[in-house]
Order: sequence, then structure tokens, then C-alpha cells
Amino acid sequence: MRIHILGICGTFMGGLALLARQAGHEVSGSDHHVYPPMSEQLRRHGIGLTQGYTAAALEPEPDMVVIGNALSRGNAAVEYVLRQGIAYTSGPQWLAQQVLHGRQVLAVAGTHGKTTVTALLAWILECAGLRPGYLIGGVPEDLPASAALGAPPFFVLEADEYDTAFFDKRAKFIHYRPNTLVLNNLEYDHADIYPDLAAIETQFHHLLRTVPDNGRVIYNLDSAALRRVLDRGCWSPCEGFSEHGDGWGRRDAGKSPDEFIVTRAGRDLGATTLALPGRHNQLNTVAAIAAAAAVGVPPATALAAVGRFKGVKRRMQLRGEANGVRVYDDFAHHPTAIECALNGLRGRANGGRVLTVLEPRSNTMRLGVHRKRLPAALRAADRVYLYTPPALGWDAQAALAPLGAAAFCHRDLSEMVRQVAREARAGDHILVMSNGGFADVHSKILAALQ
Repeated sequence: MRIHILGICGTFMGGLALLARQAGHEVSGSDHHVYPPMSEQLRRHGIGLTQGYTAAALEPEPDMVVIGNALSRGNAAVEYVLRQGIAYTSGPQWLAQQVLHGRQVLAVAGTHGKTTVTALLAWILECAGLRPGYLIGGVPEDLPASAALGAPPFFVLEADEYDTAFFDKRAKFIHYRPNTLVLNNLEYDHADIYPDLAAIETQFHHLLRTVPDNGRVIYNLDSAALRRVLDRGCWSPCEGFSEHGDGWGRRDAGKSPDEFIVTRAGRDLGATTLALPGRHNQLNTVAAIAAAAAVGVPPATALAAVGRFKGVKRRMQLRGEANGVRVYDDFAHHPTAIECALNGLRGRANGGRVLTVLEPRSNTMRLGVHRKRLPAALRAADRVYLYTPPALGWDAQAALAPLGAAAFCHRDLSEMVRQVAREARAGDHILVMSNGGFADVHSKILAALQ
């Protein structure tokens, strides 16, 4: 079958393309923003890419068009598909029908940490010899690609609450019907489609309704929003994890910031060392180990796998070093994630300064929903450089005023790069945060530092 994917360079749709290719289909795709690491991964697997959404990319006519949720009516390719009567579907629906049917699904949902937990869980099952299928919302360092069909029965995937497509406004994860469900946390996000947190909680309630009574729900005990969701109804056995040691938990090993002990019901299960910085990532690890245990992986096996886990591209990924200055790339774009990323890097800075370069790119950030929380989230940085694109719907200078002389706003990306390079000194750590390509500003900063 010839499949063309509209919006193919999104992390989910790119993974879908790999699964379709591995299943023997001829796959191509179009996207408005074709940038690494996803574009490189797709080309490496022989998937043809077209920049922009043109009708020419749909000729000759494919057997099926899979349409990403970033596309809507008025898009030239969408209108061509509808006008010509070409068969089309959404990514989540194609995945559910063509891949997940008959598999034992382990899904990871939540506002933060989904990609890391999903990659960790897939890696743990792989190290346990289970050869899981997986679809990760990023490019893992440890696995060959962001998606693989694997071998039955297990399939691990990142379960996003964003809507499915322009013709299906349900949350994407409603399609997946997980047997094991990790609820990592829950905060307000996606302000472009959800009016408030209560609306997102309703979607999570609907997700819980799809978990069978012989399944398992692993949830964050510290999240009031998740407790509200569970109070509305849960028909499956539940296990909690927490920073405070209830259920599954963690505690410091007392040797280094990166070594910690995993606990269950107050009993030590063993120590491990994680390559990713920050307590939030250690708690992500606990969630992954708990989910693996739910399908029979011994904690000792999981702990050994964690010690070999390298991480995911764009999650505190070291992009390079120039003149003693290290430049990192991170996907953080919500105040909580920004704060966690900064605190994690601060713990490894060894006395060096942390300089933050931030692009408010997500729809929620562009709308300014979280602008009042940004100063507190950025407190751990010694310098903050905020890129303010023309479409930004709020006064960035006013929002960052509580940070005083430590914060700078730039409309000109080149000028921002020059200032960062001027002010950086040996021993500094520069953390670039965006949920997009950010014009490869990481390479520009490294070049300017030279």
C-alpha cells in the first residue's frame, strides 16, 4: 500500500511513518517544517519528504493519506484530498487499527515526562528480552529509531491528550485502549483546544474508561488533578508512585546527585544511576520501573537497564562545547518543565553559570497563558534570553520584569546569539529550550562561541 503522511515531521507522525515502512508499506510525507532530528531519521529509513503542502506530492494518488492534527481545513493538501475523494484517516486511528489491535499496550500519559518515561519503559522491556514494539515522541539514544513494530505481545507508546485531527476532536489517546497506563502528572496545557484544566481532566477520565479490569494504572500520588480524575471512576487495579515514598518511590543514595534508590511500600529495591539530571527524571524512572513490573519485569532487571539508559535527543542533550562553554538542547516549553530542566542542570553545573535561551513556541506559550509563571520557573538561571517572535501575543519584557537585569528579550535572533556569545565564559552551561527547531540556534551559538 502507498501511504502519504501529512505532517510527517511531527514526532508522533514521524514514528508512525517508520511503523508503516517496517510493515512493508511504501511511505512518503509532507510537512511545512522539515528539521532534524526527525527529518534525518526519516530519510535514513528511505522515506521521501516534501517541503510544504502541495497537491503535487499526492500525485500519483496514494492508497491512503494519514492526516496529522496540525492540519486543518484550508490547507492545500487537505482540500485536495477531500476534493479528489482520496481515502484518509488520522494518525491515532491508523495506529490503533493497523498496529495496536491484538497487542498488549503500555501507554504513558501526562503533561510532562511522557517521552522520557516511554523511552525508558521501552528500553527496560528491550533489556528484559521482550522485544517490545514502541512509538516514542522523540528520537531515543539507546534504541535504533523512535518507533519499531517489535514482536508481540507488548507495545509501548506515548499517549498524548492533544486532539486527533480536524475531523476528530477527541484526545489522541482515546484510540489506544491501553492494558497498562502510566499517568505521570497533569497540569493545564494546550490552551488552544482546552478552555481549562477541568476539560483536560475529562479527557483523562475517558481514557481511564478504556483500561480493562485486568489492566493496571500507575499514577502520580502527588498530583491533585490525577486524584480528581481517579475519583470520577477507575475500574482497574491502581498503584501510586510519589516523591514521598508512598507506593513506589525514590530516595537519595547519598553518594552522588545522580544515584538514587528505588523503593516500593517503604522497602528498598536497589540503587541505580541515571544519565539524565534532576529528581523529576528519577521519578520518571520510578514510573517506568513500576509499569515494567506490571508486565512481569523484575525490578532488578529494570534497575540494571536504567543504569545503561542514555536518554532521548532534545531532552537535556549536549549539542557541543566551544571555548569551555557547553550548549544543551531541551524540549521544555511549559513553566513546570522549564523549572525542572533548569534545576536539573543546576545540580550538574559544578559552580558554573546557567544561561537560558528560550523560545515561547507552543500555542499555549504564544497565547501567554503561563506568562505570569515564567519568572519563578526561570529563577534558577543566571541569565535569561527570551526570543520574542512577531506573533507573540503578550508583552515579554513586562512578564520578565521580576527577573530584573538578568533577563533580556530579543526580536532579532542573530542579535540574541551575539549577546549570548559575548556574555558566556568558560565553565558556563547554555540551555536552549523550545518545542520546535528554533532555527538551529544551538549551532549558531556554538559557531559564535568559536
